[in-house]
Amino acid sequence: MQHESGDGLKVVGASGQISLGKRYAGKALRVETRDDGTILLTPVVLVPESQMWTLAEPDRSRISRGMAWAGDNPPRKSELAALSAKAGADRPRRGARRRGKP
Repeated sequence: MQHESGDGLKVVGASGQISLGKRYAGKALRVETRDDGTILLTPVVLVPESQMWTLAEPDRSRISRGMAWAGDNPPRKSELAALSAKAGADRPRRGARRRGKP
């Protein structure tokens, strides 16, 4: 008898495959074969190696804080003229000498 949770008897076909149902379609599963012959399937999420840094500290905490900040601070219209003026004031003009340098 099969339960709603998907538990039940499964028969391995001639090709060595079993069907777990649509609930697991496209999912990655870790297969663990134990000494007593039982097989444990655990759904897993695969993370590309290039994105592993997002799971390690201090980046993980920084990302969490940034996401929390973004949730508390909805986007608002920028005043482009003010931002442009500020950016221009913060950077030296081309060809201008910096103070203290010849």
